[in-house]
Amino acid sequence: MTDVISHENFLAAVTFNADGLVPVIAQSSSTGAVLMMAWMTRQTLEETLATGQVTYWSRARQKVWRKGESSGNTQRLVEAFVDCDGDTILLKVDQTGPACHTGAISCFFRKLEG
Repeated sequence: MTDVISHENFLAAVTFNADGLVPVIAQSSSTGAVLMMAWMTRQTLEETLATGQVTYWSRARQKVWRKGESSGNTQRLVEAFVDCDGDTILLKVDQTGPACHTGAISCFFRKLEG
């Protein structure tokens, strides 16, 4: 079951933490692979929804970060979901190039042995 909600209701459903951030999982819309986890502010979420170009908040640099602005490895928004508690966002994206800054397709390339 999927509830389809308006842009306004989507934004209202998101609960940002005390730092004004919400965790975001980026998933390939074509393969279903989990690509990365990053953070968004209300501003970067609104920008992403308005432009379709995925934009995050860099905690390390303390600034807005449009995915691929320097690397060219962009993410185009296909679908956006907010979880039942409103405290995590899932973005299905079209990824150009690798998602990870290491050059890996996904940031989740290290697996526990066994």
